[in-house]
Amino acid sequence: MTKNLPIIVIGLLLLLSSCKEDSKTNDSENKEAQRKPNIILIMADDQGWGDLSMNGNTDIDTPHIDALANNGVSFENFYVQPVCSPTRAELLTGRHFTRLGVHKTSAGGERMNLNETTLAEVLKQAGYQTAAYGKWHNGMQAPYHPNARGFDDYYGFTSGHWGNYFSPMLEHNGKIVKGNGFLVDDLVNHGMEFMTKNKENPFFLYLPLNTPHSPMQVPDGFWDRFNDRDLDLKYLGEESTTINHTKAALAMVENIDFNVGRVIDKLTELELEENTIVIYLSDNGPNGWRWNGNMRGRKGSTDEGGVRTPFLMQWKGKIAKNKTIAQIGSAIDIFPTLVSLAGVAVNTEKPLDGKSLVPLLVDSKPKWEDRLIFNHWNGKTSIRTQKYRLDNENRLYDIDHDRGQKIDLSEQFPIIVDSLRKTKIDWLDKTKPMTSETDDRPITLGHPDFPYTQIPARDGIPHGNIKRSNRYPNNTFFTNWKSVKDSITWDIDVLEDGKFEVEIYYTLAQENAGVAVQLTNGTSMLVTRIAEVHDPPLTGMENDRDPRMESYVKDFKPKRLGEIFLRKGRRTMTLKVPHMDGKEGPDVRLLMFRRLD
Repeated sequence: MTKNLPIIVIGLLLLLSSCKEDSKTNDSENKEAQRKPNIILIMADDQGWGDLSMNGNTDIDTPHIDALANNGVSFENFYVQPVCSPTRAELLTGRHFTRLGVHKTSAGGERMNLNETTLAEVLKQAGYQTAAYGKWHNGMQAPYHPNARGFDDYYGFTSGHWGNYFSPMLEHNGKIVKGNGFLVDDLVNHGMEFMTKNKENPFFLYLPLNTPHSPMQVPDGFWDRFNDRDLDLKYLGEESTTINHTKAALAMVENIDFNVGRVIDKLTELELEENTIVIYLSDNGPNGWRWNGNMRGRKGSTDEGGVRTPFLMQWKGKIAKNKTIAQIGSAIDIFPTLVSLAGVAVNTEKPLDGKSLVPLLVDSKPKWEDRLIFNHWNGKTSIRTQKYRLDNENRLYDIDHDRGQKIDLSEQFPIIVDSLRKTKIDWLDKTKPMTSETDDRPITLGHPDFPYTQIPARDGIPHGNIKRSNRYPNNTFFTNWKSVKDSITWDIDVLEDGKFEVEIYYTLAQENAGVAVQLTNGTSMLVTRIAEVHDPPLTGMENDRDPRMESYVKDFKPKRLGEIFLRKGRRTMTLKVPHMDGKEGPDVRLLMFRRLD
């Protein structure tokens, strides 16, 4: 048909067609240019600064983590807090954890106050899809739960530590589920599925991994690399290195490295690597006396060895490759840095304590003022300047030349010491750390926007003969229920009136079949008989590479107790056994409430 058209008309048609194609190309390029960068934040649990081959550890091989530094930037002096929950709270809020209500690592003291804004909330409001897979450790019950703090999808465990890393009991958006395989592999599998699902949308993927925190469990393929090896490097202090614990920790880090490689391979497969910011760090110092760059201290300490972490950031094509940054940084800087890189407005009710690290990342000669970084835990506080550390006992060390904190310079520089001592006092007075004595927050139950509320043994108080399975409460259960006078109580705040279905996760020996269970909250009461025997053995030790200090676990069975109406308000919730045919009541792991209205 076109052969009968005048040549000039044909030319115009070809020109219009070309313009349309150019327009499509430009639209596609503009859309890609305007798309906000994806963010993947990977955090190890209890990994030391020295647990990487890039930092001089010849006993370990971590090529994929090291590659993040080769393809991006590495901070030589980056600091977190001495233990898990404070660091997590700081990176999520950009504020000192001492302001946030975080003062313990269990029993509710790990929760961030509800009037704080999280990084996930800010990014979600800006159009990001958000997910967290792993160890949350900043609150279990909504509105402290990750789903209530800006994360669309959550899979993992919310306590501070877990009792089994091979297909354990976990939760998915509040609902109890069973894991699939080794936990770190499983968490990363969920992360890669999330990346694939949202490859066309900006996403924030938070991977707070659970290793090398104890129990020291790792698949055979990684353990076998260390089992029969002699370690070249050991901790140089007076404390002795536990060889099996160290070998297991290094094997667990090599497993993390393997999974970091999987994440990067998935980004490459999805063609997202050049539009994705990848960050890697740990939440505190090493959980054992192992080589850590000859620094003093380990997890729990406010010295260098307890708070210095690897901090690596890769954004291909946007920030420099193989760049080392000497200026000090902190977990509180992650929030302002990421929102700045993403071009997202910060709309928080409270001012951030952190600084955006963007000038250090992108400028060859950045304008950067010296600053102070505060480390605090368990009543101990130290301060890091760009050059010095004033430790908890007000001894002064030149970290540029004495990373191991061996030479006290406090008598040589009394003016510096006096200034930093005053600053320490002023900071504690200003941020007002909460304590167990001042924390009066109850356990929340029944948030109207979230169907599930888990009330674990971790948060309960035993009475009478009942005992906790271990002194560290996070993954414990209650046992030794000997009398009808025994009970378990929880300090509960029901957030809204409602009807709830209640399940109990229990075990019960054959000789104790036929117990009656009574749950009360104010005038509400639920009584049920448990007739079915369920008596599995304790497990965990068969997978431990080194003896644990935490509780072993069991395969607890859910039993529907029935329905109960709970009225809004703060009351004591009590679990009793008013009748026992045998000598003992059940062992109890948790109660699960599901809102029905």
